[in-house]
Amino acid sequence: MSPHIFLLMCSGLVLGTMITVTSSHWLMAWMGLEINTLAILPLMAQAHHPRAVEAATKYFLTQAAAAATLLFASIINAWISGLWEIQMINHPVPTTMMVCALALKLGLAPMHTWLPEVLQGLDLTTGLILSTWQKLAPFALLMQISHQSSHLMLLFGLTSTLVGGWGGLNQTQMRKILAYSSIAHLGWMVIVVQFSPSLTSLALITYIAMTSTVFIMLKMHSLTTINGLSTSWTKAPLMASALPLTLLALGGLPPTTGFAPKWFILMELVNQGLPLVATITALSALLSLYFYLRISYSSSLTSSPNNLPATASWRLKPSTAQLPLAALTMATLLFLPLTPSFIAILWP
Repeated sequence: MSPHIFLLMCSGLVLGTMITVTSSHWLMAWMGLEINTLAILPLMAQAHHPRAVEAATKYFLTQAAAAATLLFASIINAWISGLWEIQMINHPVPTTMMVCALALKLGLAPMHTWLPEVLQGLDLTTGLILSTWQKLAPFALLMQISHQSSHLMLLFGLTSTLVGGWGGLNQTQMRKILAYSSIAHLGWMVIVVQFSPSLTSLALITYIAMTSTVFIMLKMHSLTTINGLSTSWTKAPLMASALPLTLLALGGLPPTTGFAPKWFILMELVNQGLPLVATITALSALLSLYFYLRISYSSSLTSSPNNLPATASWRLKPSTAQLPLAALTMATLLFLPLTPSFIAILWP
């Protein structure tokens, strides 16, 4: 792809997200989502591979269905109330349709089946964009209407945490594992979004930092399977040590940064009088932690046989920039003591 076309598509991604995040009108929000979808499709299909084309087609059909449902729901809301403002939605029918449409866009269970298949057909760079940046615009809308459908949001959240945990157990492809990890983390955010949108923002920022770290590590050495991780220590010993810690941060183990949002979410659920929901959510984290530990075992606790020249490849200088990866790794592993500062910023 030409650098000018790539820059144009990235600008479209940023423009579409900014339009949706800053709009108060349903038509403008829908327009931003459509710009966002059309901008990422060429990035998905740029490999000219049948799997990439298939992934782009599946993504387009799914996002088109979700956008059509969202537009239809906003028209129904305008017909009932006479208002197009996002904050002025109060009828249960358009509210339910909008929540379902946004859940389909995000990949929340049980509308998640497209996400692992699409992510598996993409390269790691486009997969990083799909797993992080593409979540911002739908979440901005979901946070504004979540208080209107509390039971539906709890249902989506609990189902996503359980499906994200169970679905990743038998996977050997890293992109599918990260897809199910995304579903599980989205479930944590959706459960608490109606009670504390600021806490959801903290969880989303933390998830983006941790997932970006994992994707960049895999991209540097073109690792897409668990078997490939077993030989990663010959290419990058430091990465083979940092990747398990980053995966444990995704699992929410202390003292990593990923522990903070999950702990605060569980406390908020208990404070809201939902101890059963908090218990199920905490137990579902054990499912995700199992396949994170399985990946950690393959990457750092096993050593495959290698010949002598292969063991010296780590001495070569890497061809990619190391500063973004170093900054994200530090944010993933060492920002837990700074959590009170983040809480003070989000809850002034």
